[in-house]
Amino acid sequence: MNQSRTLPPALTGDHSHLSAQARQEIRALSGAQPKAFFIQALGAWIVIIATIALAIHVNNIWMTLLALPIIATRFNILGLLVHEQVHQLGLRGRYGDIIANILTAYPIGITVEDYAKVHLSHHKHYFTEDDPDFLRKAGPDWTFPMPTLHLIKLLLSDLCGVSFYKIIKGKRLENKQVYKRLHLTPKWLRPTFYIGLSILLTYFELWPVFLVYWLLPLMTFMPLIVRLGAICEHVYNLPHAGIIESSPLIILRWWEKLLLPNLNFAMHAYHHFFPGVAWCNLPKVHKIFERENMVNKTAVFYGYWDYFAFLQRQDKNLHTIKQPVHLQ
Repeated sequence: MNQSRTLPPALTGDHSHLSAQARQEIRALSGAQPKAFFIQALGAWIVIIATIALAIHVNNIWMTLLALPIIATRFNILGLLVHEQVHQLGLRGRYGDIIANILTAYPIGITVEDYAKVHLSHHKHYFTEDDPDFLRKAGPDWTFPMPTLHLIKLLLSDLCGVSFYKIIKGKRLENKQVYKRLHLTPKWLRPTFYIGLSILLTYFELWPVFLVYWLLPLMTFMPLIVRLGAICEHVYNLPHAGIIESSPLIILRWWEKLLLPNLNFAMHAYHHFFPGVAWCNLPKVHKIFERENMVNKTAVFYGYWDYFAFLQRQDKNLHTIKQPVHLQ
């Protein structure tokens, strides 16, 4: 593994350095946001259905090629909403996980329960040998700066569908520590969902549409988007690194939020400090940190390209870890 290096800190402290008033304000921001969850899910589904309908209506190869990445960006939103549900920030109550599975998880091939095992382990064992995300995202495929040919190979493997299985497998974990959900989803629900879907596709003769406009973007552009999102969450290959030194703070431009929305995942350090705060309230947390003079604006990245360009000149900018601190 390469020598450990850290990001220049965009935050000058963690949650413990906030004033009592700031901590109280953030506590008030905590909790499930079912309305925001439904609005995002509904918006994603509207874009997906509208894009498919338009592509079928236009019926040419160029419209199809344009539709695939658009659909995949909304699949990514569904995946990010699964993440919200894992933290119980989406739908509460007896049927919360069931509805979230049907609305967001099953359509892209994952489940809330499986993802919870992986992601909650990542939070609990951040950047240690028990962190499944840290173990999966180690080695040359996650080391920057990256040789151009290797980067092209990775992106092509994503677009060719080679990485899809790895993503699905990575959302499952035979974990020695079981994170039980408060209300379990019946095991029969998932196979019933897929059997019912197969019956509908057969009855309405929609298999060609499903294969082209659902399975194809899910297996090609979706892995590429997931990779880019993971790169924006953390710098990997940093054993026992703290959250601040391994998590960039990226402020997206309005058009980036439109073209490649990530539900404020680029403010990922705040999510680790306050996993009980929903995605829609993370910008408010950022404002509180700014007000507390805890944001080093010279280390903030403005847009995806700003951050990716930084990674490719990483050796000149990152700092060697001396005494890693595990922040939770």
